[in-house]
Formats: sequence, structure tokens, C-alpha cells
Amino acid sequence: MRVPQGVYRMYARRLRRRLDPGLLPRHVAVAMDGNRRWARSQGFADAGVGHRYGAEHLDDLLAWCHGLGIGHVTVYVASADNLAKRGSGEVAHLMAMVEEIVAERLTEPANPWRLHLAGRLDTVPDSTARALKGAVEATAHRDGAHLTVAIGYDGQTEIVDAVRSLLEAEAAAGGGLRELAARVTEGDIDAHRYTADLPGPDLIIRTSGERRLSSFLLWQSAGAELSFCDVYWPGFRHVDFLRALRDFAERRRERLAGR
Repeated sequence: MRVPQGVYRMYARRLRRRLDPGLLPRHVAVAMDGNRRWARSQGFADAGVGHRYGAEHLDDLLAWCHGLGIGHVTVYVASADNLAKRGSGEVAHLMAMVEEIVAERLTEPANPWRLHLAGRLDTVPDSTARALKGAVEATAHRDGAHLTVAIGYDGQTEIVDAVRSLLEAEAAAGGGLRELAARVTEGDIDAHRYTADLPGPDLIIRTSGERRLSSFLLWQSAGAELSFCDVYWPGFRHVDFLRALRDFAERRRERLAGR
């Protein structure tokens, strides 16, 4: 049964009023999964249409977060595995959406978000890499609202790259492997991840009903709360987001109480 919009809006307002600002996550990460399945469920012959709706829906997520004062958002746009295994036509369509909707809109003067990138840009088309790098440069002066786009990304690869970077930095400083092995800490590796200057996520949401991280922020997820939603990403509603925040706040409250 379809819920009337008035009832839906009233429920969303009630959920938001009940959120404790002191228990909101500082950083929300979202694996935006289910674009193609959503398109099929809506009767579209071309499942790739879901990528456009999914890209458009990022605007809603950012507005929700900005309205609540959540200043850090990370979105999983495309994994390195997806880019390698999906058909060339689908990948080209997805990358066009990233260029035309994500990168282009972020550069608009009224947009408050500063763009950061996580992943290997050598796995995406040159035009996409240029568009994203241009958006990074165009938004570098902004502060207070930070969006990280994980594209061509793999969490295991990020850890490998971080360790490699740490070893290279040690060698450049004249240090040896034995000395490094004796004193290396989690903080040393953390300082070499893709977005080391940004905080890790407090809450990771995955849509589409899947109950796994699929190599999304593996290192950073160690202390994060996880939320899995059965709704496909283009159909992920404001109330779904608010429910995830409500559950996060309840778990944080219990943790603070020592339960």
C-alpha cells in the first residue's frame, strides 16, 4: 500500500525532531548499490538508466547531510572490480554520469561541498579523470563540507598502497626495514591512506539489501557502525536515511552508557 505523501513528510519530520545533534555521525559513508536492479524493478528496458537516477540522487543525500550539519560524506561510486568486469558500454554510461552530474554540479558556485577522491584514477577514462581532477581544483577553497568520491576504488588496494607509500617514505628518509618493522603503528599506516587528512567514517550505509562491505573502506570501517538497507539506491528515501541515523544514535548512546 502506498503511503500518502503527507503522512510520509510528517513521519520524516518526527524522526528528525527526535535526533540528538550530539549523537549524529561526523562522517557518513554510503555504498550506493542497486542502480541497475532499481531500473529493472521500475520497468526500464535499459538497466543503465539506473545510473542516471543514482547520480541525480547524490544531490539529495548531500542536502540531507548538509541540513543536519554532517560535514563529511564518502560515496562508493564504482569499485575497481566493477570497472574491470562490467561491459564497456555500461562503464562508459556510468562515467558520463559522473562527469555530467557529479563533477559538473560540484563546481557550481552555490554548491558548498569540497571534492576529494579515493581510488586509482588510472582505472577510469581520461575524460572522467580530467573532470574529477578539475572539480577537485575548483572546489579546493571550500571548507566545512567535504565529499569524497571513491571511484576505481578497492579497500584492500588502498591498504597495500598505504603500506607501499610508508615504505617509500622510510627509504627516502634513509631508514631501514628492520627499524620500521620494530616501531610501525596503525597510525603510521593510517597517515598514508588515500584521504589521510580526513576523518574516517562513523557510519557506513549500504543500500540494496546486500550485507557486505565489498572492499569499501576496509581499514576505516574498524570503528564504524554499519547500516544495511533493503532499498535500492535510487529509491533510498529521506526516512531511510533518518532511520539509519536514529539507529546509529541509539547504538552510540548504548556504547557511551557502557552497555
